[in-house]
Amino acid sequence: MEKQKVAILGPGSWGTALAQTLNDNGHEVRIWGNVSEQIEEINTKHTNKGYLPKLVLDEKIRAYHDLSEAIDGVDAALFVVPTKVMRIVAKQYAEVVKNSSVVIHASKGLEQETHQCISQILKDEIPDSFRKGIVVLSGPSHAEEVAIRDITTITAASSNEIAANYVRDLFTNHYFRIYTNHDVTGVETAGALKNIIALGAGALHGLGYGDNAKAAIITRGLAEITRLGVAMGAEPLTYMGLSGVGDLIVTATSPHSRNWRAGDRLGHGEKLSDIEKSMGMVIEGVCTTIAAYELSRNLNVEMPITEAIYEVLYNQADVKEVIKKIMLRDTRPENEYKSLLNM
Repeated sequence: MEKQKVAILGPGSWGTALAQTLNDNGHEVRIWGNVSEQIEEINTKHTNKGYLPKLVLDEKIRAYHDLSEAIDGVDAALFVVPTKVMRIVAKQYAEVVKNSSVVIHASKGLEQETHQCISQILKDEIPDSFRKGIVVLSGPSHAEEVAIRDITTITAASSNEIAANYVRDLFTNHYFRIYTNHDVTGVETAGALKNIIALGAGALHGLGYGDNAKAAIITRGLAEITRLGVAMGAEPLTYMGLSGVGDLIVTATSPHSRNWRAGDRLGHGEKLSDIEKSMGMVIEGVCTTIAAYELSRNLNVEMPITEAIYEVLYNQADVKEVIKKIMLRDTRPENEYKSLLNM
């Protein structure tokens, strides 16, 4: 692929790691953020120690505080900001953008109140004339491992095949491989909902439970993620892929995951408010839990694990008691995957 100009909106850990990957592929990379000290650090020290303390960036990667300057003439704009500010940033982008580009996002969550996936937010806020397609970049990927060029495979999903193939070619190299998918709803819901299960998996670890419990919550968590996703229009087999079970495994088993770490601390008895304050980064699963809980009720989808985590996070329920309640639910046959695949 010829050299492309790419703006990354959001200088967090994932945005920074993806900036390095794009730079490795020979593209011109611009990072935009709204914290002046962070922008200055990237441009002068070529580090982003608040997010990836061991990473030293190539000097060719430049950071910008002015959004219009960062996106001027770019071929692609990659949104990597928390879900709760995605609409705000998309509106700011739409106000200053002057040329059409491929719009990509690599964030994972559901918007509270609207319950919308991120691609829909971008579609709502950015006029058709300024986007050549919307592509979701999602899958099993810790920024810390991508930063050291560890082998990673993820998914680029879009209803626009040309745009999906463009993103595939933009990122793919010897350590970072992209597969394409047309099921945008499936890929986005998988990426958002797995953060809830990761909170639960971390809590089980914090309480001292072992591998049996870990396997149980991942497997049953995948079942309820799939149920809700299919009810929203997704294809069930998507959840068997990289953006589904792959992302769930990597997020629900690793201390690299901030959702897992938050759950682990909940299991150790810490308060959610103290955890959020001390982590310094958005814990997407906390906000997504509310949206998923409300969606499941609206769509009449059974999600016992999500409901249990909601009770812990927002009604101060005791973690041990909600686990006991789940374990004592009425037993049932494990045949739901067959019914979902036949839908």
